[in-house]
Amino acid sequence: MKPYQNKILKFLTKIPKGKVATYVQASQATGVNSPRVVGRVLHNNPDPKRFPCHRVVFKDGSLAKNFAFGGDRGQRALLKSEGVSFAGKKVDMLKHRIII
Repeated sequence: MKPYQNKILKFLTKIPKGKVATYVQASQATGVNSPRVVGRVLHNNPDPKRFPCHRVVFKDGSLAKNFAFGGDRGQRALLKSEGVSFAGKKVDMLKHRIII
């Protein structure tokens, strides 16, 4: 595994239950040049229980349609099970976005 992949996966472990981060936040916090790179790493997550990739969303609170573990429905179910609330189809970012 490449060093930047390890940084991204380690970042995931710092997002508490009930909170989310954005792809942009993840890229900035890990020094990765692109939120798309973060997305690729998350899509190939080797251990979703250890590295909670479902806690990363788009900056407007929308979910990943191509979420590797059940699409946006799977991601929504995981987030809701952790207490994340939604405004329509988007995460309530004012309530649940972490501050880095």
